[in-house]
Amino acid sequence: MQINKQTITLQTERLILRPFEESDFEAVHSYASNYENIKHMTFGPNKEEHTKEFIKNAINKANTVPQTEYEFAITLRENEKLIGACGLHTNKELTEGNLGWVLHMDYWKKGFGTEFAHELLRFGFEELNLHRIYATCDADNYGSYRVMERNGMRREGYFKQCRPGRKCDPDKWYDDLHYAILKEEWENGKQQGN
Repeated sequence: MQINKQTITLQTERLILRPFEESDFEAVHSYASNYENIKHMTFGPNKEEHTKEFIKNAINKANTVPQTEYEFAITLRENEKLIGACGLHTNKELTEGNLGWVLHMDYWKKGFGTEFAHELLRFGFEELNLHRIYATCDADNYGSYRVMERNGMRREGYFKQCRPGRKCDPDKWYDDLHYAILKEEWENGKQQGN
C-alpha cells in the first residue's frame, strides 16, 4: 500500500498528530531545552540550533519516498497547541517499527501518552502492516513504561548501564527497558476490548 507521505495526519479523541512545520520552533524548544522535561531522554537539553535541526530533519523525513521514519507534532484538537513529539521509525524491510516520544511536562499524567501511543501502534499495524513494534525508555521513566504497558506491550528486557550519559551528565550510565508487541497480539487485544 502506498501512502501519500506529505498528508499523513493521525487523529485521536483529543489529539492531532501532524507533520512538523518550521513555525513549530518555539513550542518544540520550550520542552526540548528544559532539563526537567527531557531528563529521561537521550538528547538535550537543546540549544536553539539543535531544535532547528530536529525540525528540519522531521520535515525532510516527511518528504522522503519511500518514507520509513514518521515524526509527528502532537497537538491538541481543541486549540491546535503543540504539546510534544512522537514518531514511528521502521526498518528497511518495513516489518518492524520503533516508537519514540516526548511530551511537554505540563501535559504529563493526563493520559495523552497512552492515547498517542495507541494511535501510533494502530498506524503501524493497520496501515503499514508491520509485524512487530518496540520501544525503549530509561528504566527510571515510570511514565513512559506505563504508556507501553497500558497499550499491551510486554517488557522484553532490562539492560543495566547500557547507555552513556549526555553532555550535561557525562559521568552517569543509564539503564534501559525494552518493550514490544506483535501484530497478532495487537489484534487479539482489540478483540478483547483492550
